[in-house]
Amino acid sequence: MPELIVNGKSCRTAREVLLGESLAAAGFPVPQPCGGGGRCGKCRVTARGALSPVTEQERLHLTEDELAGGVRLACQAVVLGDCEVCLSREGEATVQIGGQRQAKAARPAFRVLGAAIDVGTTTLAGRLYAPDGTCLASAGLRNPQSRWGADVISRIQASMEGARDELAASVRGAIVELCGELARRAGADPGQIDGAVIDGNTAMLYLLTGAAPDALSRAPFEADRLFGCELGAKELGLPFAVGARVYLPCCASAFLGADTTAAVLACGLCGSPETRLLADVGTNGEIALWHGGVLLCCSTAAGPAFEGAGLSMGMQGGEGAIDRVFLQGATLRAHVIGGGAPRGVCGSGVVDAMACLLQTGALDETGLLEDDPAPVAGNVSLSQQDVRMVQLAKSAICAGIRTLAQRAGVSLTEVSELLVAGGFGSTLDWSNAGLIGLIPRELAARARSVGNAALDGAAMLLLDVSLRAESEAAAREARTVELSTDPVFAQLYMDGMFF
Repeated sequence: MPELIVNGKSCRTAREVLLGESLAAAGFPVPQPCGGGGRCGKCRVTARGALSPVTEQERLHLTEDELAGGVRLACQAVVLGDCEVCLSREGEATVQIGGQRQAKAARPAFRVLGAAIDVGTTTLAGRLYAPDGTCLASAGLRNPQSRWGADVISRIQASMEGARDELAASVRGAIVELCGELARRAGADPGQIDGAVIDGNTAMLYLLTGAAPDALSRAPFEADRLFGCELGAKELGLPFAVGARVYLPCCASAFLGADTTAAVLACGLCGSPETRLLADVGTNGEIALWHGGVLLCCSTAAGPAFEGAGLSMGMQGGEGAIDRVFLQGATLRAHVIGGGAPRGVCGSGVVDAMACLLQTGALDETGLLEDDPAPVAGNVSLSQQDVRMVQLAKSAICAGIRTLAQRAGVSLTEVSELLVAGGFGSTLDWSNAGLIGLIPRELAARARSVGNAALDGAAMLLLDVSLRAESEAAAREARTVELSTDPVFAQLYMDGMFF
């Protein structure tokens, strides 16, 4: 078998397999937002040795200088013999692990160590707790399932095509790695973890448990399981303490998962005398509206544009990413995470850049760029195709919010606050988000970030088992608005395409 050397580590690989598959098998999965179709050009690696000739897809995405320097696309290059790969860790995602709600220990679901974990489509975040409610450590990492695609639809399709066991093993391995890191930071042994809560959207829980996701792939898109159950850690292949139990919170529907249920709990949305909105803006935009004693929810496919995938120079919010753009006169200026030259632009930077381009007239209300691509800072720019992807994503989120309000018969002026969960919201400029139509402009002044509310909720369910009945009741009683067949959403979505 050929030798594969990755960042100095030697391992063996099969011959005539894609480099991306070899790297994943060696424990170095490379994100492939397009699912390995060679369409996004994001799975760049530096590789030398016995590899197949450069493909036409690679020539579309890589410059002659990059090709001369050994840059290849992991989803296109085939291993033919011994080769060496260098993987850069620069620009690795900053995972949102902070929240706004301090969980209190009342009736903890563990005796020694407890883990609260949020399995997101893009990243995993976790915290380790003592029985008295002390947070001993927190950490995050990428979701390695990204090699099957940036969105849940790609992963559901991969599961149905035979990769179900691999997908489950991938995310379980990431949970083991995450818990190992949490324990290391706390000076503890992960084998002492005797209770855990793991949330995620409905598809993520299907893929975690190895359940067949066929019901999520076709109309009427009704999940055949909504969780709200405990499993033995051993059933999930998690090397926790003997007898350790893992609670998977209840989902509301096929596209409103346990992460939304946990976030609703953490934000105290239900039971409030005020009308309040909660939105988690990610690959899937989950939105919940509490009004008049009723919880109304919807899910809208925003796509991965705001999480760095799909855009020509998009990246997640790590070192080298532009996360802020502002005007100095008529000139765009940018803040780069970690300083130095920008390598790409993350979601909050994209929103700012679009707002600035609108204000300078370089972008018109239809989304047409005066110059394509439009320079942002350094060598980073936004293309016309990037703008179109953002239009689709921002219109989906804004139309979802407006549709829920209309279905509840409430004016947006009656909404006391808009809570935005997740890493994207933590760095967002609300006025710019309103300016480009990502959120309704009338809510921009009442919007605030609540951090990783899903992880906050998971921690609450870990530290007080009595909250589980309340959380499950909220999920069961939530009214889901199906946007795909809603004429109001369709009209608002088309209107929202304009800036």
